[in-house]
Amino acid sequence: MREPPHELARHLADRAEAVCRYYLSNGRRQGNYWTVGDVRNTPGRSMFVRLVDAARGSAGRWTDAATGEHGDLLDVVREALGLKNFADVAKEARGFLGLSHDPTPPEPSAPQRARSPAGSTEAARRLFGMSRPISGTIVETYLRQRGITTLHGTGSLRFHPRCYYRPDDDGPTETWPAMIGSVTSLDGRLTGAHRTWLAPDGLGKAPVDTPRRAMGDLLGNAVRFGVPGNVMAAGEGIETTLSLRCALPDMAMAAALSAAHLAAILFPPTLNRLYIIRDNDSAGDGARDNLIERATDAGIEAIVLSPRMEDFNEDLRCLGLATLRKSIADQLVRRDRYRFLERVA
Repeated sequence: MREPPHELARHLADRAEAVCRYYLSNGRRQGNYWTVGDVRNTPGRSMFVRLVDAARGSAGRWTDAATGEHGDLLDVVREALGLKNFADVAKEARGFLGLSHDPTPPEPSAPQRARSPAGSTEAARRLFGMSRPISGTIVETYLRQRGITTLHGTGSLRFHPRCYYRPDDDGPTETWPAMIGSVTSLDGRLTGAHRTWLAPDGLGKAPVDTPRRAMGDLLGNAVRFGVPGNVMAAGEGIETTLSLRCALPDMAMAAALSAAHLAAILFPPTLNRLYIIRDNDSAGDGARDNLIERATDAGIEAIVLSPRMEDFNEDLRCLGLATLRKSIADQLVRRDRYRFLERVA
């Protein structure tokens, strides 16, 4: 007789650390927890898996502090291997538990070895490769209704008509159109992808709980617009960064995708001056301070660009491009004001 799901989860929890070492190999143990980037085995430290039973929770339970996702070790097996049907998840879990007395976890079957984990860099490359340029798609519609009309040099963005979306709960997998951003390293290697799921008409985001998600190797990398020379700008979100780019279309910019990743963005070797695109919130303040310190230590001049409202996209939509240009003019170094602002006006 086969075990019901709760029994399988309990058996996996009894070997929680072994499960984590096998399916979340990019993480490591810290005290009574296993830490990793997310349930799809991305490197990082935002997801915590409890390894022992305690008053505050059972072994095997996990929470991703960055997204609010949570679950048990059956969810880890499903997401780490990109499985969709519970029958396949249960088969994989039983296979793992079938060698529970062997100190070495079982080798995955050939199809599983060939399949990249759902959150891996290889999965991100496939997703971006299956997408197409945004020209004439609802991605253009979406960005334009957000006030973003400067779309030259946006080859790092693509459109996918039916991108899979997995709800945070146990709901069925859905498909929605999506804007796909390629996350690249300084040398141009694609290391990850960012998905923004959209409504079918492009007039807003899809009606899902978390319409934005990133996958792959994000730390230090970014969605990039233009080739940086000695000056560039870096911000958190794609839309915030593109909004400032409407005012400064010739300045190279990078979207790090979160405050934490903005603080850790890597600097091009040619960079002398970095403009930090700030969001008006506490996370933005922390990212700003950390990035200023890192840039200064590297001999790079760091200058903060602050919006009047919550972020530069809100400035663009509510105040207009002319007012946005005026509000940043005095924040730029004089030579950059002429090079990037006045000369293209």
